[in-house]
Amino acid sequence: MPVIGLIKEGKVPNDNRVALTPKQCRLILNQFPTWDILVESSPNRCYKDREYLKEGIKVVTDIKDAEIMLGIKEVPIDQLISNKKYLFFSHTKKAQAYNQFLFHAMMEKKITLIDYECFEHEDGQRLIGFGFFAGIVGAHNGMMAYGNRTKSFYLVRVKEVKDYLELVHTYFGLKLPNIKIAVTGTGRVAHGVLEIMNLMDVQQVEPDEFTSRNYAYPVYVHLKGADLYLDKIKQTYERSNFHAHPENYECLFNKYLPHAHILMNGIYWEKGIPPLFTKEDLNEDNYVLTTIADITDDAFGSVPCNLGDSTSEDPIYGVNVNTFEKTIPYLPNGIDIMAVGNLPNELPRDASRYFGEQLIKYVLPDLVNGGNKIIEGATMLHEGNLTSSFSYLEQYAKH
Repeated sequence: MPVIGLIKEGKVPNDNRVALTPKQCRLILNQFPTWDILVESSPNRCYKDREYLKEGIKVVTDIKDAEIMLGIKEVPIDQLISNKKYLFFSHTKKAQAYNQFLFHAMMEKKITLIDYECFEHEDGQRLIGFGFFAGIVGAHNGMMAYGNRTKSFYLVRVKEVKDYLELVHTYFGLKLPNIKIAVTGTGRVAHGVLEIMNLMDVQQVEPDEFTSRNYAYPVYVHLKGADLYLDKIKQTYERSNFHAHPENYECLFNKYLPHAHILMNGIYWEKGIPPLFTKEDLNEDNYVLTTIADITDDAFGSVPCNLGDSTSEDPIYGVNVNTFEKTIPYLPNGIDIMAVGNLPNELPRDASRYFGEQLIKYVLPDLVNGGNKIIEGATMLHEGNLTSSFSYLEQYAKH
């Protein structure tokens, strides 16, 4: 009988999301009566122990009897159980130095690591994640920051509302000034941002109209790969070539920079990909940008004035465009940055329900029944050994 365990989140600060809600656990057991689910008791989870118990799900203080461990964030080394199969966001696929000890510990404990971030369709599109709600919360926070700076409108904090539905109700009657917003990216994060743009009645315009026209109402432009990057020689954009050889491309965001009051950044970034702009660009006088919601949140990455994470408690900080030092937000010579790393935590129940639906649809049945190509492609370690799909991490895996 396969036994699935929902582990208690141990990373500090605590994450309150969960991979499966109580009702989703009940749905799974109804559909697969030979399975079992154990929930490790936790005081911090957005769904309480009693809610799982109400659905007839076992809540335990020792999760060792589970075979498949479902978490969210990185598991502390002292909480890892040897010879188990773990699914969580390990943040190791880019050879992140800060998680190398964790990676080594999983190898020593002969753990099979399957990383949610690596579940992909054949064309490389992410298959599962919290990106949609990161986009929702990040876009709201970005708009909130602009409203706080200009005093032209007011938005509540997301954590002050009960759920997504109540958040939507706060937009009824909202009147925004005549601003221009640039939205980047095509994945789930961008979809969440676009959802907020539509709910706030911000109208979409084409890229050429964004740079050439003024409007009597708020507008946004949705900038995708071909709008943002161009091969320096061929003067074309081809997605797979761009990700294979980003050094051959130049970024075109400078043409939009003079016109965007707010940047909602949802593009994927890794080392080698040109940033959207440079620090020097912000020393020019030909831009109106005051607010950046860097939802993908890569410090010093696609947004070079992202100086590191902000927190859910204090989500906005300022950056002096002359010295590039971190300041309080909303100063005249600064740009306001929203760079929270765990945005979906502000709508944890909605985000968890959304995540669990994807997990049930795309992963769990095949995972229990031996796997498939998608699961194989997301398996970084098999019983402690680096898999062929991640052979590029060979040096990272060495002690």
